[in-house]
Amino acid sequence: MPAQSRPVGSITRGTTNPNRLRRADRYLTGVLAPLLRRAADPLLVDLGFGAAPVTTVELLRRARTVRRDVEIVGVEIDPERVDAARVHAGPGLDFRRGGFEIPTGERRPVFVRAFNVLRQYPVEEVPAAWQLACARLAPGGVLMDGTCDEIGRLATWLCLDGRGPRTFTVSLRPGSYETPSEVAARLPKILIHRNVADEPVHEFLAAADAAWRASAPLSPFGPRHRWMATCRELRASGWPVLHGPRRWRLGELTVPWEAVAPRGVVVPG
Repeated sequence: MPAQSRPVGSITRGTTNPNRLRRADRYLTGVLAPLLRRAADPLLVDLGFGAAPVTTVELLRRARTVRRDVEIVGVEIDPERVDAARVHAGPGLDFRRGGFEIPTGERRPVFVRAFNVLRQYPVEEVPAAWQLACARLAPGGVLMDGTCDEIGRLATWLCLDGRGPRTFTVSLRPGSYETPSEVAARLPKILIHRNVADEPVHEFLAAADAAWRASAPLSPFGPRHRWMATCRELRASGWPVLHGPRRWRLGELTVPWEAVAPRGVVVPG
């Protein structure tokens, strides 16, 4: 990889909390577990880990439940954050200064997590950041671009590869919301300004709310049962809901990118 004169990206606010990204990590160790198991080099990158590397350390612990030889590099643009994080470095865990150029030398990560990073960028800069990061992935690798609330109750993310976005996921802690569309404030940057009439992501969230209301009779059995019924109702109404009850019961709802992609926007692969 050609040397970069400076890290690519901008310093973000850096806020973080323990377990804030547990919902995304659970998706990695569940849906994306085959990616880790078949990787020739099980290198992961936590891009933009923030003011403290707590979620990077958690990612390593969780990923190693799938594969014990996983290694993680935490990447931050702010050199002071990198220096502070290095006290946590150890076998399989390193911290480096960098950005979307992914400073891992000749090694190509199989998975890059960029959570609560691009939401702080201008939307027109998002596709270029995606392209740069995806160009550094190992063959078959995945970039996760996500956003969540401060304690990880409400989250969304996109999974991308060298062809561009592939899937969109909503993940909600049961009982933490009145309607699914409350997650709109946590949409990825490429979608958050598209939550308006006649845009697919707006139609998707409205359909989720309608399915949630239709599933109200199941409320006495708890929010998890009602959510699973919501997922079934969405699929029955024609939305291409992926996975199945095993993921739905965790509060997840995943659809192909094409189901929510902004109208009139071509995202280069």
